Amino acid sequence: MTTTAPEVLSRLTRVTEKNGLPSLSDTLGRIGAFVSAELIGMEQELTTVPRREQIVGQCARHLLGLGGKRIRPICVALAGRMGTADPAVIRKLATAAELVHSATLLHDDVVDHGELRRGQPTARKLYGNAASVFAGDWLLVEALKRVRQARLPLVLDRLLDIIDEMIQAEAIQLECRGGVQADEATYFRVIEGKTAALFRWAMFAGGVAGGLGEPECHALESYGNHLGVAFQLVDDALDIAGVEEDLGKALFTDLREGKMTYPFIVGMERDASLTGLVEEIVGLESEFPNQLGSRIVASLRRTGAIETTHRRAVHHAEIGVGCLNVLPAGPARDALEAVASVAVSRKT
Repeated sequence: MTTTAPEVLSRLTRVTEKNGLPSLSDTLGRIGAFVSAELIGMEQELTTVPRREQIVGQCARHLLGLGGKRIRPICVALAGRMGTADPAVIRKLATAAELVHSATLLHDDVVDHGELRRGQPTARKLYGNAASVFAGDWLLVEALKRVRQARLPLVLDRLLDIIDEMIQAEAIQLECRGGVQADEATYFRVIEGKTAALFRWAMFAGGVAGGLGEPECHALESYGNHLGVAFQLVDDALDIAGVEEDLGKALFTDLREGKMTYPFIVGMERDASLTGLVEEIVGLESEFPNQLGSRIVASLRRTGAIETTHRRAVHHAEIGVGCLNVLPAGPARDALEAVASVAVSRKT
């Protein structure tokens, strides 16, 4: 069963309340009715994904049924609201954004040997790696079909370029996997491709659907890029210092998969002794001792790496919001500013 639009908005509102942001929560409440029609349309469109009984269909349905934050479809809808988008077109594009995101999750869980996703067994765990890969491929095709049906100039070509960019970023990360030495330039190249690229497309697609001009669409793309970078930086921090029950997965997942995330890049630069601790965990298949995890967290906190990561996320969110200044003030822009605030304030 998919998540309904009111449930998505309620989840975002709860995040802001939990983190002591009542004014932001009020803002989200006020714009709830403003975006709910598009989100309801997207949820309904997800039900049109063919209900194939083969294992690949079951695999895809398992992931789609777990719900999610639906941040990317929200971005499509709000970008469309900056202009005068056809609701039917936004429905197709928002669904495509969610399907592409879901496809990457199915693929990621195979590459990373993921066990849990949103607190539930991953599709690969239930149906096998092959089924998960083919299910991801299938969802990509379903996404591309919907973008083609939207019949908007450049949007399909841009999505093809974005998918290529995402694959290239995955390839770079795969080459770097398992090494404890990493640099900021490579890290940001990877996350701009893996995470920010789809946010960028969501904003561009919504802007084109809304009939906006090139400067406005470029501004929305820039916002999406910085939002995606901020989103990933927060994910990096939560993977170390979050709460497993909230995240729906084990802590240090990225590190055990051999991925050097931003807190570790910063921490190892500031404390050379951290490198040895990191080497003990990278590639570790079994559960590592809690004491080792505590030592790593203590080192990262002592160096200020987690705090630095969060400040960097806030910085990118603020730059993204600044990119919106060329767009007319109003509820849609207010909502996009609120989404950026939620992205760096969340605990999941």
